[in-house]
Amino acid sequence: MHFPDLGNSAESLGLVELEKTSDLRFSAGKDGVQAVAKTGDGKVEFIGFENNTLALVNSALGYPAYYPVPALDKEEPIKAVLMDLDGTTVHSEEFWIWIIQLSTASLLDNPKFELEDADLPYVSGHSVSEHLQYCVNKYCADKTVEEARNFYFEHTHREMKLILDGKGKPGAFRPSPGIKEFLLELKNMDMKLGLVTSGLYEKAYPEILDAFKTLDMGDPAYFYDAIITAGFALRKGEAGTLGELSPKPHPWLYAETMRVGLGMDFNQRYSAIGIEDSGAGIVSILLAGMQPWGIGGGNINQSGTRGLCSHYFKDFEGLLSKIKERI
Repeated sequence: MHFPDLGNSAESLGLVELEKTSDLRFSAGKDGVQAVAKTGDGKVEFIGFENNTLALVNSALGYPAYYPVPALDKEEPIKAVLMDLDGTTVHSEEFWIWIIQLSTASLLDNPKFELEDADLPYVSGHSVSEHLQYCVNKYCADKTVEEARNFYFEHTHREMKLILDGKGKPGAFRPSPGIKEFLLELKNMDMKLGLVTSGLYEKAYPEILDAFKTLDMGDPAYFYDAIITAGFALRKGEAGTLGELSPKPHPWLYAETMRVGLGMDFNQRYSAIGIEDSGAGIVSILLAGMQPWGIGGGNINQSGTRGLCSHYFKDFEGLLSKIKERI
């Protein structure tokens, strides 16, 4: 067991073995460290000791953090299901990646600019600033993330207004196939439901409102037991909220949804699961102490985090069947 509370070898977990962490703090074979490995996208590194494992969540903005990997050695009847928004509940990742692309094109003053396929794991699943910092580093190192954010919100406000006016990008927000039946079935089981997103409120809440309107499911604020977003963006003349430095793969959004939103303390984590389509989300759930259940369609495979999933399904039908085995 090279990585206690996580799994066996780096290879069995689908991780990339390392000699040392990127910050040079830990080295395999020294000071009690048994092994060091990283996810395929390099966003998270794991340090295995004899009796515990640490996770290093790297930061494009210069604020990495270490977290203990909680034990997931028990399975109790499931009482709560926490779910991601983009790519899991609503298919909107292509739209937001397009906004990142537009923002980068504006920075470059090149309207023909397009992101590469290799960029996709780094421009979805994290915070807006993380996505933009990645693009700045790769494509326009002479610019700043602050300049990129200005363009991002300019494009976002314009496109969101067009969508609300019925003139926006076609298919921007599409409810995931089978999501209505899945959510209603969970409701019938008296399951606690939490919606968790790294998206800022101004971009995330219109998505779920639009999806619920399409599905004729009423007001999502009353359907879910808790909805937690990354808060409000900081702008000149306005107060922002914490959210750009603490989103997925940090544990805080899922931890806050479980502990504060659903009223479940840490010892009840064995009866809660999180559902994600992104590698960042899978790690976030894991570090919050819950079993991460993956669903296809996102970047779990590309980010090298499938081995961290307790279960992985291609659709909600498979997810629901497994949940029914645990109630």
